[in-house]
Amino acid sequence: MAEKWTETYTIQSVDSDFRGDCRWSSLLSIMQRAADKHIEALGIDREEMIERGLGWMLITLEADMASIPRDMETIHVETWSRGSKGVLWHRDYRIMDDRGEQVGGARSVWTLVDIQKRKILRPSMFPYDVPIGQDSVGELPSKAVLPEGIELEEAYTTVVRYSGIDVNGHMNNARYADLCMDVLDEPELQGDKVTGFKITYNHEARLKDTIIVRRSDETGGRIYVQGVSPEGTNFFEAALVKGKQ
Repeated sequence: MAEKWTETYTIQSVDSDFRGDCRWSSLLSIMQRAADKHIEALGIDREEMIERGLGWMLITLEADMASIPRDMETIHVETWSRGSKGVLWHRDYRIMDDRGEQVGGARSVWTLVDIQKRKILRPSMFPYDVPIGQDSVGELPSKAVLPEGIELEEAYTTVVRYSGIDVNGHMNNARYADLCMDVLDEPELQGDKVTGFKITYNHEARLKDTIIVRRSDETGGRIYVQGVSPEGTNFFEAALVKGKQ
């Protein structure tokens, strides 16, 4: 199997926001698709993973975009494994435009899980060798997102419904980006673009779960977002990074 996998994708209107920029949720979906294709190239597809009771759970992802792809632009997402440490797997992504120039990159942390028992598994439980790439787009992302002492206020409340859940029965990783972007008001949406996104998934959200989405004021070019249940379960913590493009 190749050390790297490249997925080519043309941004469609369904992927684009009101400005014609690719939504962050679509970017995350495209990266997720590239990772899935890379693993499938090992000879184990999603159906076989399910039969074996195995699944991948994203823990943390940090991405930075020098240029947000626009509607009808073609991008090439290159991805590779940086190996595992303890129970954590590390995967990088490089996003290039149709001229071969890098427009973004991302670093992520995953874990292998037993999808029935919701139990984290050791890397040795994965039945195939995964080649380790020597390339890197940066340091491994840290798990913590919210700075100590940051003040958050409730932005809105939502309920996990059909549109958010995937084949694993929980809210899809990419959908959380929409939850975060939805905290922005119109002036913020019309202002500087979100050029960076970091998220740590702390607890899976399932059908009918209520999520209270809270946000901070913009500080240092960042807006911090957190999703919690009415009982206090911490579903996720994230940061939106604003920048000029």
